Amino acid sequence: MTDRLQALEKRLALLESQEAVRACMNRYMALCDALDASTPLDELAGLFTEDAVWEGKGVKYAKSFGGYRGREAITAMFATYMVEPAHFSLNVHFLTSELIRVRGDVADASWVMLQTSTFTSGASHLNAARLTVSFREQQGAWRMAHFQTENLFSRPVGSWNSDVQLPVPGKSGE
Repeated sequence: MTDRLQALEKRLALLESQEAVRACMNRYMALCDALDASTPLDELAGLFTEDAVWEGKGVKYAKSFGGYRGREAITAMFATYMVEPAHFSLNVHFLTSELIRVRGDVADASWVMLQTSTFTSGASHLNAARLTVSFREQQGAWRMAHFQTENLFSRPVGSWNSDVQLPVPGKSGE
């Protein structure tokens, strides 16, 4: 019975670690969706380890975003988005194709991300990227240690939001 209990405890710890990694990424995306002058920058920075790396990969994102080493440099990069008027008037990240592998106090994860953005300028953009992220458990919390975003495609689009009534069965305007 002791071996079974230890095996269950190990499996539970794995599932709890995976969920903590997922929650860290979810919070990161939620903060990025609302990135403006009121974003809690300390909370955003706290999602990264002290020695974290944030980098754009591939020709397009390496050139557009570059790379940042250390929580302080990552914080400074995000601070450039915290202006009035906000850089984004609409920003939504969608994550899919999740894979999380936990080994002790480290984890490797990946997602495919779709980002729909409208900028304060009025221009809108659609981006897809592959996210490859390493996490480390540090001070009782899972934090990003190495964040990589690599562009899969990007394109300008028309406005995302429209006042046109939605087609709903039984409602006028069908």
